[in-house]
Amino acid sequence: MTGSPERVALTGLAVNALLSLGKAVAGVLGNSFAMIADAAESMVDIVGSLVIWGALRYGSRPPDETHPFGHGKAEALGALAVAVIVGAVGVFVGWHAVEGIRTVQPVPAPWTLIVIVVVVAVKETMFRVTRRAARHAGSNAGVADAWHHRSDAITSLAAFVGIAIAVIGGETFASADDWAALVAAGVILINAVLIGREPFHELLDKSLDDVAARCTEIALSVEGIRGVERCDARQSGRAYRVTMHAEVDPAMSVADAHALTGKVKAAVREAMPRVESLLIHVEPWEGD
Repeated sequence: MTGSPERVALTGLAVNALLSLGKAVAGVLGNSFAMIADAAESMVDIVGSLVIWGALRYGSRPPDETHPFGHGKAEALGALAVAVIVGAVGVFVGWHAVEGIRTVQPVPAPWTLIVIVVVVAVKETMFRVTRRAARHAGSNAGVADAWHHRSDAITSLAAFVGIAIAVIGGETFASADDWAALVAAGVILINAVLIGREPFHELLDKSLDDVAARCTEIALSVEGIRGVERCDARQSGRAYRVTMHAEVDPAMSVADAHALTGKVKAAVREAMPRVESLLIHVEPWEGD
């Protein structure tokens, strides 16, 4: 399955809806809090997928008078919102897991293990499909959505281990189900940090040194560019915005310097289609 991040996000929404319903029913009928907690995480996945889909749709809008630099930052905001949501779920699951450990719990039904195996297989597949689409489009929001699927698969795997121990050990090890939920809570919190890291850097305009170095290399290959004093690059949604200080012959006319910067922009955009904006400030070359 391939497609745009928006389409994959909608597919993830439908899958999460079916899985959360199935896990909730299985958790209640099978006496497994780990599975119920997993279902709650999947329900939040639905909210996360909706947030990501909306951010991708809004972030893909072209620049307008109010937002001349485009709407790409909406994707980073959406990804950061998902990280916060995932973190809140981790706290919720952890809190209730501790409460369950402190009380006597029934042994989960063995058949719940089959449900979890199916869930893990589906969520891992969604992770790979979503990540591939997001990387192809260069979307941090899409990557966040992919890792949300992986987070859900890990929590389901932890639930599987806990339920298996409880089923094999009987009432003596019935609390293993809640311990599994507690482990899952820790994994969810770690993933919340990992999900939010990149969009956080994007919102703060983290310097993309590799992109700046490549743009500098391309600029220096254009005849007439004597040097590049400085080049800065940052990400906005799926696009890059670059600012460059290019050095030219000080005797060059304004018209010729303007034409030369146009050649640099064309060369950079041909080699790096994701460079949506390239602002070049002309400096007089003072080298030997």
